Amino acid sequence: MKKVLIIGGGFAGVEAAIQLKKFNFDVTMVSSRDYMYIYPISIWIPTGGLDFEDAKLSLNKLSAVHKFDFVMDEITKIDPKNNKVAGKNNSYNFDYLVVAVGAGKAKPKGIENTYSICGVPEESLEIKQKIDELIKSKKGKISIGIGGNPKDPSAMRGGPAFELLFNIDNLLRKKGIRDNFELNIFAPMDTPGKRLGDKAYNMLNESYENLKIKKYFGKKIKEFVKDGIIFEDDSKLDSDLIVFVPAGSIHEIFSSSELPLTEAGFIKIDDNLKAEGYENVYAIGDSANLAGPAFKAKQGHVAELMAKIAAYNINEKETGGNNYKGYEKHVHVLCVMDNGKGAAYVYRDAKKEKVILLPVIGHMLKKFWGWYYKNSKLNKIPRFPGF
Repeated sequence: MKKVLIIGGGFAGVEAAIQLKKFNFDVTMVSSRDYMYIYPISIWIPTGGLDFEDAKLSLNKLSAVHKFDFVMDEITKIDPKNNKVAGKNNSYNFDYLVVAVGAGKAKPKGIENTYSICGVPEESLEIKQKIDELIKSKKGKISIGIGGNPKDPSAMRGGPAFELLFNIDNLLRKKGIRDNFELNIFAPMDTPGKRLGDKAYNMLNESYENLKIKKYFGKKIKEFVKDGIIFEDDSKLDSDLIVFVPAGSIHEIFSSSELPLTEAGFIKIDDNLKAEGYENVYAIGDSANLAGPAFKAKQGHVAELMAKIAAYNINEKETGGNNYKGYEKHVHVLCVMDNGKGAAYVYRDAKKEKVILLPVIGHMLKKFWGWYYKNSKLNKIPRFPGF
């Protein structure tokens, strides 16, 4: 039985482990945390709509259900030529390697003065504490921003920033103190959200106007300070709380790995998800360079799709077949953008774009999805068919 090593325990790594076990491989997952953090539903933690523990999925429970091995360790080096990966606690050999550790984060000057909804999970609790303090004082200036990677626009993650901003607005309105607060959104690009499509982009701008959220777009960030953001033109946006979602960039363990990397720091892959130059190394999710339409984005459902295709292709190779599947034609944008009291369903592919407003029920559907994701992964309820 061939040994497959998966590094990373997020959307891509979890789905890869589940699918590879279905093909009866000897599967080991290594992750630096003993739980998967479900980032799409973590947007509600800062506003008190979700308990921190409810955004976690135990990798030990998952491994017991799906019969793969799980090891908690921090990977320090990938040696693809010698089929070996080093961790802080041990080293791991493989016949096949699936890299799913995600991406690194760009670090503008002064980033320690910000919090991120897409960073270390515990930061969501720190954001909640800061929001609670401002609510107690009944006034404040809150700024939420999005970073970009000029070398790879797909590495930008705007959705969580939009959702958190709207959920904060909703919370303050519920408490009757919204008029005492200044809410801002900032980004170095001129049109953040444009990759969702014209309909979704227009919806976002209408929301900013209707909710009296101030926009600071097309202004490059010079640095973050304790009480605000300094832009390239030396103007300052005063803030009591700065939440910033930095763009993805090179993961620190890739630098010395000898894996083929793009200029932006992501692993070069072919359409079958193999790392260029290697027959037994696959990269999926945020670790990989994403091909596809110009509006492509690194999202959880894309990571899962890549995981399923990688598992299929590894099995196809092992069984001597040649009916490999490609991922690029499947790349599309899909999100349910929540505002705390409703949501908008947003979809875009090469042929069409859709925006469907879902008042009330949209919020309930996204809550249901979080419950469904966890329970279906643990085989407590049936899963929807794969690709």
